[in-house]
Amino acid sequence: MDFPGGKRFCFSILDDTDDATVVNVKPVYDHLFKCGLRTTKTVWPMDCPEGSRHFFAAETLQDKSYCAFVHELVSRGFEVALHGATMESSPRERTLRGLQFLQDEFALSPRLHCNHAFNKENLYWGLQRLRSPLLRAIFRLVWGESGDSYEGAKESSPFFWGDRCLAQIDYVRNFTFTKLNMLEVNPEMPYRRADTAYVKYWFSTADVEDVDAFNRHLTVERIDELEARGAVCIISTHLGKGYARNGKLNAETAKRLEYLGAKAGWFAPVSEVLDHLRSQRQRDPIMTWMQTAKLEYRYFFDKVFRMLERQRRHVLTD
Repeated sequence: MDFPGGKRFCFSILDDTDDATVVNVKPVYDHLFKCGLRTTKTVWPMDCPEGSRHFFAAETLQDKSYCAFVHELVSRGFEVALHGATMESSPRERTLRGLQFLQDEFALSPRLHCNHAFNKENLYWGLQRLRSPLLRAIFRLVWGESGDSYEGAKESSPFFWGDRCLAQIDYVRNFTFTKLNMLEVNPEMPYRRADTAYVKYWFSTADVEDVDAFNRHLTVERIDELEARGAVCIISTHLGKGYARNGKLNAETAKRLEYLGAKAGWFAPVSEVLDHLRSQRQRDPIMTWMQTAKLEYRYFFDKVFRMLERQRRHVLTD
């Protein structure tokens, strides 16, 4: 894999906005900028007047100070992406208002979208992510997942917005993994699927929930390994979950980012990374049945591993 400017590997962060406020993420972004790391931040453009049990602490672009902060990020070269219109389920009308707000406020149409939690407007979410009948049955039995709860691609639903996604959004996140190098996990990405007509391209990322997981996964040794392997590393995380407290970035995280930024890496927002991956291939095929099955089963075994690992850490800390 060749990278722009003769760089040896690629690294980016996709920040889910779930717990984000100006206070708890600005120190992180200030340090990312200082280290030369341009990344992607998802946002919620609209307020949630009905309230949210789990995500009430986050700020939206209707907060003036938060909106000003995101303007600053844009001016610094960070990418703004969509995490739904707001923190809870949004009918089509609110989703379209959110997209229009981004156009009016920032003169941009987001190129990347991440489904959020259990929002009904999520596209091809839950069991709809899986083509394997066996895996659908396992996920329904073990994790209680459903294929009927998500209606973003259902034309008869009041939550439908698949047509606008297809028209405006280039990339939608799908599976996440514990591995950091996406070339080892999903070398076809960004990929197309014949059965998801309203999504142009899907992509995968590493899954790092919070600051403790980030520091645990992104060790100096693993950063060196990313460089040595010519890796493409995209980490999905929540920069609002413990990365900064009392206005100060976690000291260990700061060291990792500084070490990373000093490497010969290409540090670009996620959409730029995915554009580059597409430019490196001669054709743009749809995922085959075998490629799709391989990716889905890899995701299944990774999910089982993560569940067991959480249980192990829980036992060790009791």
